[in-house]
Amino acid sequence: MHQKYNFSLFFAVLLAVPFAVNCAHYPVNPPLEHYSPETGYRLKKMGVPGNSGNLLLILSFSGGGTRAAAFSYGVLEELARTEVNINSRKRRMIDEVDIISAVSGGSFTAAYYGLFGDRIFKDFESYFLKKDIQGALIIRQFFFLHNWFRLFSPNFANNDMAAEYYDKYVFEGGTFGDIASQEGPAIIINATDMTEGVTFPFEQEMFDLICSDLSGFPVARAVAASSAVPVVLSPITLRNYAGKCGYAPDWIRDALKERDISPRRYYQAVHTMPYLDISRKRYVHLLDGGIADNLGFRVVIDRIIELGDAWNSLKNTGMENTHKVVFVVVNAETEVDMSPDMSENPPGPLSVLRSVTTTSLSRYSIETLELLKLNFKLWAEDIRSGRCNDPDFKDHSDSCDDIEFYLVEVDFDALPDESERTYLKSLPTSFTLPAESVDALRGAAHRILKTSKEFQRLLGELK
Repeated sequence: MHQKYNFSLFFAVLLAVPFAVNCAHYPVNPPLEHYSPETGYRLKKMGVPGNSGNLLLILSFSGGGTRAAAFSYGVLEELARTEVNINSRKRRMIDEVDIISAVSGGSFTAAYYGLFGDRIFKDFESYFLKKDIQGALIIRQFFFLHNWFRLFSPNFANNDMAAEYYDKYVFEGGTFGDIASQEGPAIIINATDMTEGVTFPFEQEMFDLICSDLSGFPVARAVAASSAVPVVLSPITLRNYAGKCGYAPDWIRDALKERDISPRRYYQAVHTMPYLDISRKRYVHLLDGGIADNLGFRVVIDRIIELGDAWNSLKNTGMENTHKVVFVVVNAETEVDMSPDMSENPPGPLSVLRSVTTTSLSRYSIETLELLKLNFKLWAEDIRSGRCNDPDFKDHSDSCDDIEFYLVEVDFDALPDESERTYLKSLPTSFTLPAESVDALRGAAHRILKTSKEFQRLLGELK
């Protein structure tokens, strides 16, 4: 009887394997029936009710696993504690945030805040920061029998399984449409297009290109794409429906004629064109957002390039009355590993992967920051000229040239204690950290932001 039972179980498992393999499939992004610039998950439709139209506050959260998530969470805590008087009203600085752009580990914090608002300060630690997320994913991949069968499917991989876990246990089935309904800041989760090597932001303007509706897309899958470390985690795949919704971006046609006038805009158009040709790009495979931009704000630069200048960008997002533009860059960079340079032996695969995902990204991040600083002067001139010569703003001519940019850098190098800097930079980029490390990162973020000269300059001028 016992042998008969074992044989029946074995036979049932054999039957289940092809069924599971054939049925397992990642969730498909929904198509967009008809393009409309007035609908969908767009920046101009987002925002906290009652926040100042004179202040544009943009946060960017870098990659770096739970370390980055905890560090960016500490910044949100400090912004929630900071109060200022704006237009004779007492406001928390966190309620003035307009955009949060994030990659990889930082995208967990951004997405959670976008979905649940101040609830993040009650349960994000237990739901994510102080939970062994990495261990939970390993258990599901290697010890859950039904996942063995599903992972045999060519249309289901380990990061699809991770996205399911995030969806159930972290983001509670939330979609980008749910973020929009919260009336909070716009949340932009950034991944990297595997074949194009460019940033792929989860915003409707990008989904217009592939004629897909972002509103119904699970936030968990966007975060899984943004944190898909190459080799370790599989890409997240989107279907391309280009040409089926009536979208034809004029800026690409114009930019392709401006190679000598605006090379950056020209090459932006060149990298965007493949999305419009379904015969060349039927699917979009997305990897860790840090590969293209580990700081998470090149999407802002790219949008300004596409729209021609900073003034048109403000008009496009309904922020024409902005007089202060603030970037708070939260950079949880790691310590560069110099150990390979002490050995004659060729570095192994893990050492090479670590170098590619840390050292190279750190160097690229420095260049990105310098590019942002260089653009401030150009953007200020664009806004002054555009606003002062725009007939729609003739009634505001007395203040049309009033525009100022601020760059608040929150990174470990701002800490005066060398031992603390070294400790925080050496924390792994995994999705599990001891509770005391999480608290150390939060505390460091509080102090760095609070003592930032640029942040204090902003607070003083707001008062």
